[in-house]
Amino acid sequence: TVGAAAVELHTGAYSHTPEIQELQRLQRAAGLAARVGLHCHAGHGLMFGNVGPVAEIPDIEELNIGHFLIGEALWSGLEGAVAKMKGLMLAARG
Repeated sequence: TVGAAAVELHTGAYSHTPEIQELQRLQRAAGLAARVGLHCHAGHGLMFGNVGPVAEIPDIEELNIGHFLIGEALWSGLEGAVAKMKGLMLAARG
């Protein structure tokens, strides 16, 4: 073992081409991480329009989306950008 407590899945391929196969790869990887006892995080290229399906994956505990939020904050303010993203993520989790 390497002694890691968590793994982060790179969501760039899904973000650039949101095909079902890429989403299924993330689902399988997150499930494997959970089965071997790792916390699972994900991020890269996630934004308002594509975060929902990734946020729905129950084995992903954390989404790293700061780069997008800071960029979006230039237009809508940080509080508004974070509130909108949080709402989308919570809605995806039901």
